[in-house]
Amino acid sequence: MTLVPLPAFADNYIWMLHDGSHAIVVDPGDAQPVFDALARHKLQLAAILVTHHHPDHTGGVAALHTATGAPVWGPARERIPEPYTPLAQGDIAEVLGLRFEVIDVPGHTAGHIAYFLPAAQTALNDAPLLFCGDTLFSGGCGRLFEGTPAQMLASLDALAALPGDTRVCCAHEYTLSNLRFAQAVEPANAELSHYNARCESLRAKGQPTLPSQLAIERQVNPFLRSREATVLRAVRAHAGLAADAAEADVFAALRQWKNDFR
Repeated sequence: MTLVPLPAFADNYIWMLHDGSHAIVVDPGDAQPVFDALARHKLQLAAILVTHHHPDHTGGVAALHTATGAPVWGPARERIPEPYTPLAQGDIAEVLGLRFEVIDVPGHTAGHIAYFLPAAQTALNDAPLLFCGDTLFSGGCGRLFEGTPAQMLASLDALAALPGDTRVCCAHEYTLSNLRFAQAVEPANAELSHYNARCESLRAKGQPTLPSQLAIERQVNPFLRSREATVLRAVRAHAGLAADAAEADVFAALRQWKNDFR
C-alpha cells in the first residue's frame, strides 16, 4: 500500500492509501484533489473514511460518493453526508482486505473517531498507521470545540498507548506553529529542538512534516506530556495553578495557553 498526503485548502491533508489500482481516502474536505489524484494514478476509489463532521473534512464526501459509488464510513455520534456506515469504539471498517480499527477520541468534537491500521496490514515498512483527524497533531492537539479537557486528555492517552512506530497521519500542517508553542513550554527539551530543526528543513523544501511518528510525539508534544515534571512546572507557573491541581485542570490550562499563544 502507498500512503499519499493530498494538500487541500490552506493547510489540510486528505490522506490517500492505494494499492496501485484502488484507493481509500480519509477526510476529503475537497473533492477536487482526490479526483485529480485518482486520475493521475489511474485509481478507482474504494472507500471514504471520515473522522468528524467539520466541513473541511466532509465537504467533498457527497461529490466523491456520487461520482464513484465509493462507500462512506464515519462517526456514529455525528452527522456527516448520507449515506454512510456509522462507526464507534471497537468497530472495524474493512476495505481492500484491510481492517481499520475504530477508536473513540472525543474532545475536538463530541463524536470524533480515529482509524488505526495495525502493522501487519500496511506493508509500509511494517509500521502501523493512525488517521487521527483533528485530535492529535504533530506537536499539538485539536481545539476543544465540543468536548471537555478530561475527554481530550483521555483520547490522547488512548492514542499515546499505540505502538511507538505508528505513523501519525494528522489532518493539518500545523507542525511548525505547534512546535513554537512546545518550545515555549519546554525550552530545554533537546529532542524537541532536534525535531523542530528537521521539520523546518522539510517545510523549507516544500515537503510535508507528516506523517509523524508516535514515539517522537511522546518526546516532543506537550499535550502528550502534560504529566511530565517539566510541563507541569511550566503550566503551573504560567496559569498560577496549585501544586495539587487535577490532571484535567492542568491539561485545560495548557490548552488555553496554546489558544492564547502568539
